[in-house]
Amino acid sequence: MKQNHNFYSNLAFNIAEINIGKTKKNPSVGCVIVKNNSVISSGVTSINGRPHAEYNALSKSLNFRDADMYVTLEPCTHYGITPPCTNLIKKKGVKNVYYCFEDLDIRTYKKAKIVLKNKIKKLKIDNRNKDFYKSYFLNKKYKLPLIDAKIAISKDFSTISKKNKWITNYRSRKVSHLIRSKYDCIISTSASINKDNALLNCRIKGLNNFKPDLVIIDRKLRLKKNLALFSLTKKRKTYLFTTSNNSKKISFLKKRNIKIIKLNSLLTKDNFFDLFRKLFQIGKRRILIETGLVFLNQLLKMNFINNLYIFKSNTKLKSNGYNNSKKNLIKNLKIIEEVNVNLNKDKLLKARIY
Repeated sequence: MKQNHNFYSNLAFNIAEINIGKTKKNPSVGCVIVKNNSVISSGVTSINGRPHAEYNALSKSLNFRDADMYVTLEPCTHYGITPPCTNLIKKKGVKNVYYCFEDLDIRTYKKAKIVLKNKIKKLKIDNRNKDFYKSYFLNKKYKLPLIDAKIAISKDFSTISKKNKWITNYRSRKVSHLIRSKYDCIISTSASINKDNALLNCRIKGLNNFKPDLVIIDRKLRLKKNLALFSLTKKRKTYLFTTSNNSKKISFLKKRNIKIIKLNSLLTKDNFFDLFRKLFQIGKRRILIETGLVFLNQLLKMNFINNLYIFKSNTKLKSNGYNNSKKNLIKNLKIIEEVNVNLNKDKLLKARIY
């Protein structure tokens, strides 16, 4: 029976998605090993980036001789913290290696075919996986993190309810926590956190240990002192960017294990580039923006947002809803897809910005 390359390749991407956002500077890679048209092993890049997916798949006590490997990204060929995966692939006697994306790391880029010779074959990328490594390629090419955002709106495009804390339903909020888990950093503002007393963690069983680091934009140091998030800052990396020199407030925040990073200004596009470069330098590779419309509109106008997730309620708020900023940008966004997930009449839409 002919082997279905597309099936096993997509399976490898499904496995890679498990740890996306949790592998620090390394990309999350999925690996599937097939023998006699059956999957005999699989692996994903480990939490924090090591070991690699190929190592995890090949480290089991199995006979891999003459097996086929499907891997989402070109196997590494260089010595780093660990030996190259191509060494282990050869040692284990894998017959063929099928991969989808070339690794932009110059230490490996297009070198696997030299090391593995006729063993390695590049597959056509399935359309649904074409953007899988967008964050990694942005990281490598521009030395900047991927910046996505999410927001909740009513059916009539209000983002704030006068009567309720939440606009969307319980199921939408759970899916929003799942989305958070795929990023290594959340950015919010003191205004948003003060209003909602937000924790900005992943309140799903099994995922709360993977809450992203938190970055708070607080130009004038207006963060309240009695917030719930202070219960998490001793176990969670939290950074606060400010232009203020209020020594008493800075001292208060430092005692709560919040790292203060001073900015000269945060008004222009160049200022925001400086902010995102600083975050890249401290290891942030995938950022999710969770703020109100004022800050989000600013980033949209400056073309910093790659993808925007919109949780849209099935209910109109009418006079009970309002916005702190113009809603035209949100109303006029080009929706590229409705995500296929059951949200009990709510919808999850995805907009592409550029």
